[in-house]
Amino acid sequence: MTRKSAQLDEQLHEYLLEHGARPDPLQRELITDTERLWPDSAEMQISPEQAGLLTLLAKAIHARTAVEVGTFTGYSALAIARGLDKSGKLLCCDISTEYTDVARDFWHRAGMTERIELRIGPALSTLRDLEAEPKIDLSFIDADKTSYIAYWNEIVPRTRSGGFVVVDNVLAGGNVLAAEQDENAHAIHEFNRYVLRDHRVELTMLPISDGITLARRR
Repeated sequence: MTRKSAQLDEQLHEYLLEHGARPDPLQRELITDTERLWPDSAEMQISPEQAGLLTLLAKAIHARTAVEVGTFTGYSALAIARGLDKSGKLLCCDISTEYTDVARDFWHRAGMTERIELRIGPALSTLRDLEAEPKIDLSFIDADKTSYIAYWNEIVPRTRSGGFVVVDNVLAGGNVLAAEQDENAHAIHEFNRYVLRDHRVELTMLPISDGITLARRR
């Protein structure tokens, strides 16, 4: 069972995949392996409809420079890398070698190794080491929720005009309406309020999977 958009039942979700972002055999294997190896953590993996959106978005803006914060087993990175221009590069930030060893294997099998650089360590340190010049075309934030604002404030100034920042889990598993009862939900609620007032971007929130914010740099 793949992660799916919250408002869809299983039958509607399967219809959506059949008529839209259907995972290919390699992606399905990655989904299955992740669920088998880490059944209690597999929900951290993005949904196929998110993967399809990331690939199309990268292609639409002819992305050459991309950044991902939170890689897990590599499904989202694979989706972004496949949408990059041939000379494009994706920088992945994560702290786990256990999860990302699986990611590396699937990237290799997909022929995407040359497009993806993985840096193991605190993402904030990695982001702060990047050039200050706004060169990033596309970013995807999907890591520890309490650091979302910090990640945002490192990425947005480094994003070129017309580039996109995509943020996952902005509905906090449906708990964003009861944010005072959950630390992560509270952090997401504060993040959502923060970015809404950020005049550096124009944005929309979409009810895809656990909610994503799609922001375009002015």
